[in-house]
Amino acid sequence: MPNCDLCGREPLKGNAVSHSNAKTIRRQKLNLQSKKINGKKMRVCARCIKTLIKPARKKNKKSEAAK
Repeated sequence: MPNCDLCGREPLKGNAVSHSNAKTIRRQKLNLQSKKINGKKMRVCARCIKTLIKPARKKNKKSEAAK
């Protein structure tokens, strides 16, 4: 089963529903991409790639003063 090497996500299971309402189990596969992270080639999901690219959030000064 293909999983993300960073977060460990696995494919989802759901029903494929036909017009006659017959249901068969189907798998929704992850959007896995090959990426080099710290010199190692890994299979990473698109959500993790997006998280790695996004800049880290800065702390809000108001929330620190409230604590």
